[in-house]
This record gives sequence, structure tokens and C-alpha cells, in this order.
Amino acid sequence: MTKTAPGSLAGRAGLFAAALLASSAALAVNDLPGGPAVNQMGYARPATQIAAQMDWLHTMMMVICSAIFVAVFGVMFYSILKHRKSRGHKPADFHESVGVEIAWTVVPFIIVVGMGAMATKTVVAQKDTTNADITIKATGYQWKWGYDYLKGEGEGISFLQTLDVNQRAMSDAGKPEGDDYLLKVDNPLVVPVNKKVRIITTASDVIHSWMIPQFGVKQDAIPGFVRDTWFRADKTGDFYGQCAELCGKEHAYMPIHVKVVSDAEYTAWVDAEKKKLAARADDPKKEWKLPDLIARGAKVYAANCAVCHQPNGKGAGPIKPLDGSAVVLDADKGRQIAVLLNGQNNGAMPSWKALSDTEIAAVITYTKNSWSNHTDQIVQPADVVAARK
Repeated sequence: MTKTAPGSLAGRAGLFAAALLASSAALAVNDLPGGPAVNQMGYARPATQIAAQMDWLHTMMMVICSAIFVAVFGVMFYSILKHRKSRGHKPADFHESVGVEIAWTVVPFIIVVGMGAMATKTVVAQKDTTNADITIKATGYQWKWGYDYLKGEGEGISFLQTLDVNQRAMSDAGKPEGDDYLLKVDNPLVVPVNKKVRIITTASDVIHSWMIPQFGVKQDAIPGFVRDTWFRADKTGDFYGQCAELCGKEHAYMPIHVKVVSDAEYTAWVDAEKKKLAARADDPKKEWKLPDLIARGAKVYAANCAVCHQPNGKGAGPIKPLDGSAVVLDADKGRQIAVLLNGQNNGAMPSWKALSDTEIAAVITYTKNSWSNHTDQIVQPADVVAARK
């Protein structure tokens, strides 16, 4: 049996094929329920009536347009082939025909009006955000979503939704894993099934866009403006989307995860979230000890800051490191408080005003006393309260 030399053309081709098969096996994924499917060609499977209507409209419009295409080009090619000069046909000598003029004006008019009539009902329904059971404000940040439950069951609940830290680590390492790669978040938006949910969108820095394909929802979030949309999910489960407006270098790391649950599960979730909020509602006048603030700050950092600044505080690329940072080491704690409250670098570092005074004080204290930063400095919630004024 003849062996193929590794350096030969055939040998290199074999090695390439083996590597390709290995990489394909490593990147093998399955359909993600509520998210993208493998080799998906059409719309995502609808989870709302609006999305189902949009899917039907898309199919019908394609059928109508295809029928027009076949009819028009069929007549055209038939005429070209059957009435060409080589077969002895001579061109007609008329210059106009009232019947033809009326036909090619009236027929397209009827078709366009018919297509518009089919779409009008769905378009009007998409814009009807009245009589919502629950109203939620979705605020786009570079690069995360903030949610505030404004009306209905769950009123008063608010939280931030960011990409799961492990997902970012996989991306940085170039080793994607799982069917929910770059779609897994820390805090999914939870809503009840069969309830009308109004989403009010806005943004704090640049234009973002809140989109869940299976809900048939895509609404821009524009700084200084308030837009709204709605959905009523008719099935429980997890549904995924992404920011659909190019919003900066971390645009790919701004997923959306909506968890639709039963009424009983939603009520239980609301109760649990309100207990968490009550626990977080610390007295801003409380004087904390350094170890307690560092422990609290470690949790806040892991949940909100580690995605960009990394767990080791070293940053990455344009993301500045916190380990050894002049601002962090500065004895003037007001500088770092101002950065967290107001952001900097045109939104590259977003504002974290949504965090409580205690959380901001804790995470600043944590960064001032972690890694190689051993300042023994402490920031109290009262310091943050004063800076907000």
C-alpha cells in the first residue's frame, strides 16, 4: 500500500479535510427553541398572533408577486418567441389602445389596493398599544438593556440585562459552545403568557433596537425619544433576540432574552423579585465596614462589570483596566463615583445610575481594594447620595 507524504498536495488536502471535519463537529449546534434554527430560511416560528399574521402576509405577498412575475414574463417570452421577425411576423402599426391603457392601469391598481388591504389590519394592530396588562420600559445602554416595570403586576421591579460572563469569555477565547451562544443573559425579562405586554423603548447613549423575531416585534430605542410596541405571547418558553441597530463595537454582545411563564409562575417571580429589591434597599445612611462592602461589591462587579473589564480587572482592547487605574487609585473618591454615575468616553463607559447607592459604593470599594489595588479606601453609600445631587 502506498503512503501519501504529509508534505504532498494530496497529504495537505487530507489534513485540511480532517481539520475541516473536526472543526465542523466542534461547531455543531442544534435548533434553539425560541431562537434561531439551523439553516433557517423563513421567519421564526410565531409565538404571537401578530407574528403569525406577518408570516402569513409574507407568504401571500410572495405568492402574488411570483404569480405576477410568471404571468408577465410568460407573456413577454411567448410574444418574443412566437412573433419574432424570423417567422415572418410584422410589427403592429397601431400607436395606442384605450383597452390596453385601461387594463394596465386598473389591474395593477386593484392588485396594490388588495395587497395593502391585507396588510393594513396587521399594521394597525401592531401600533395598538392600548389596554396593556403590563407596561415595561426597555432602555438601551452600551451594551446592555435596562428594564423597569411601570404598570401592572410587578410594578416597581427594575434590573439590568447583560450578556452572561461565560459567553463573553468563550467569545474572547474563540471557542463558542452551546446552542445559546451569545444569547445567554444574567437576568431574562419575565412576562406572563396570554397577557398584553407594552414595551416602551428609549436609550441613554446611541440608537438601539429591541427585537424578538418570534413575537414579530422590532422597535428602535432612540435617546431623547419614547417609542412603544407590544406583544402577547400565546405560549410559554424562552425567546431570544438581539439589538438590531448597529450601536458600537460591543453590538454583538447585546442579546435579549424574554422568559414567558404561566400566571402562577409569574406571580411567584414577582414576589421573589420584590423581596430582592427590599433586601437591596439598604439605608443609604448606614455606615459599612470595609470587608462587608468588598464582599457586596464583588457580587455587583461580577454581575455588571466583569463582562467588559474582565474578572481580573485587566480590561481588554479599548476597555481600560481597573487594576492599577489612576482613577481607581486616586484618593479623591469623587472621581470614580462621577464615572459610574455619568459614564465617560462618549458612552464607551456607560452610566450606572440604575444601581443603588449601596451597590455603587460597594463596587467602587471593591475595585479600590482588589487585585494589585490595596488602597484601604472605603466609599460609603452617603458619598454616592451626595454625588447624585
